Amino acid sequence: MFSDREDAGYRLARHLQTYKGREVVVLAIPRGGLPLGEIVAKELNAPLDVVIIKKIGHPYNPEFAAGALNEEGYVLNPDAHVPEEFLDREVKRLKIEIDKKHELYYSKTQPHELRGKWVIIVDDGVATGSTMLATVKLVAKKEPAGIVVAIPVAPSGTIRKLETSPQIDEVVCLEQPPYFGSVGQFYENFFSVTDEKAVAILERANRNFPNEKEA
Repeated sequence: MFSDREDAGYRLARHLQTYKGREVVVLAIPRGGLPLGEIVAKELNAPLDVVIIKKIGHPYNPEFAAGALNEEGYVLNPDAHVPEEFLDREVKRLKIEIDKKHELYYSKTQPHELRGKWVIIVDDGVATGSTMLATVKLVAKKEPAGIVVAIPVAPSGTIRKLETSPQIDEVVCLEQPPYFGSVGQFYENFFSVTDEKAVAILERANRNFPNEKEA
């Protein structure tokens, strides 16, 4: 369906041209979302940033996203019933990982301001949508002008779930195949994206949008 993430990124960018000329920040979900995010940001002449987030897996089914957290806090999905003790332990553990990622991605820069901007959240695909919904809730706390979810592929049921979110203004999804096993099955080349490559993409994409740390 897609030859690689770059192919998916260019296809996605063509469907997002209505946002060109607006105040936009493209938020890629590391690490797989960054190759697509770089292309979308370039085509829209917008800065690229990352949303550093960790899924809170359910204690009885780690694949199910009970919620998610970033460096500022966490949200739980309404249908997740998670023991308080487990939640406290997971939040502390994941916060350490997030702090390390934040230091890695923002060693030379700082996050872009999202307040009043159109935020386009990009990933290479979505399965259940639970983590994406949690991500949206965390991004919404930044008070953007609007939130767009842009993904190449996802199950139709997941897209319906995303479209019913009051915090999402538009969902752009290129393909909704009837049989969905995993995101990777819809790419001819689905090589892993290393942290080093992800950081290089972020720095390269923002050369025209400097957001350096204050000395």
